[in-house]
Amino acid sequence: MATVKPFRGLRPPRELVEKVESRPYDVLDSEEARQEAGDNEMSLYHIIKPEIDFPVGTSEYDPRVYEQAARNFQKFQDNGWLVQDSREHYYIYAQTMNGKTQYGLVVGAWVNDYMEGRIKKHELTRRDKEEDRMKHVRVNDANMEPVFFAYPDNAVLDALITRYAQTEPEYDFIAPIDGFRHQFWVIDDDDDMQTITDEFAKMPSLYIADGHHRSAAAALVGAEKQRLNPHHTGQEEYNYFMAVCFQASQLTILDYNRVVKDLNGLSSEQFIEKLQQCFTVEDKGTDIYKPQQLHEFSLYLDSHWYSLKAKDGTYDDSDPIGVLDVDISSRLILDQILNIGDLRSSKRIDFVGGLRGLGELKRRVDSGEMRAALALYPVSMQQIIDIADSGKIMPPKATWFEPKLRSGLVVHKLS
Repeated sequence: MATVKPFRGLRPPRELVEKVESRPYDVLDSEEARQEAGDNEMSLYHIIKPEIDFPVGTSEYDPRVYEQAARNFQKFQDNGWLVQDSREHYYIYAQTMNGKTQYGLVVGAWVNDYMEGRIKKHELTRRDKEEDRMKHVRVNDANMEPVFFAYPDNAVLDALITRYAQTEPEYDFIAPIDGFRHQFWVIDDDDDMQTITDEFAKMPSLYIADGHHRSAAAALVGAEKQRLNPHHTGQEEYNYFMAVCFQASQLTILDYNRVVKDLNGLSSEQFIEKLQQCFTVEDKGTDIYKPQQLHEFSLYLDSHWYSLKAKDGTYDDSDPIGVLDVDISSRLILDQILNIGDLRSSKRIDFVGGLRGLGELKRRVDSGEMRAALALYPVSMQQIIDIADSGKIMPPKATWFEPKLRSGLVVHKLS
């Protein structure tokens, strides 16, 4: 069973939300954050990317940067830019992209569910990235940004959310940069809050969709606080961390594509010839060609687009990992032909989220920066659930969720 609870959110007043809210810390670099924040001292970037308050070039891992985050967080509270709710709530967070709306419940997720595997992951995490976020959680004693979970579709929760969605939201704005709509409701009815708690308690698992490092950091700090508190009771706020939970069927996963700098010493003709051993290769001409189905890939090479269809026997439909297109392409193209084995560390490959479109792949190859591009069919949410349930881990750079959660709509204090 999944254990969740409401919490006393720390939120911007309605008239300030568009001043405070921001993109997540990990989707932009320091200079982009500096430019987006501009002269807006209320921007959450001053807390989640506090290196922007230091001279250009200051490391985001400098101890002074973490200390600045804590000072800025206190400043936001002192100035009334973030105000804590007087009682515990659940919240609803809706995002609308390209006419499609997905509704998430903002909850306190139980640390022990993560530590004991009921909150399931599908990606590996890096300890250095975990430690960075752990330092940020520790110094602020808060989860500044939510993690992104999926849960099995639930008719009772769907009806509750639909009822609230027909009322006026607390926040309703179009975000800059992405142009997507973001809405936010406060659930203040005790019976509705109990219903949410009870329905989650019927779920055997929750699934991390996006934000594996934030999830690990938040849970590890909570577990750390449990160990260090000699009077620990299990009722403390640090036993929970902030998550936005969406019904699995509502989520949009985009393609996560690859661009490579060289063909491992092969000519274009030799590369195509090697591809034909495992793929049916068809020249699609100069117009952009997008994969139409699982196990089909698009290759952009020498101003031409090609369809690559994996031949029978090159993948295992009974293996939740082996059937993935990210695994097929990694094994049969990147590793066997191009000798790119470690996608996390190789400097010969880069990755492009599907929101940028296949035109971005074409641009990077045509510019001469890259030699070729490979477009993949998107992973499905069911594939992610199957892999998480099996206890296996997806290959790196397999999923790209859109829209991204905006930060700053609500913060969870740990004490």
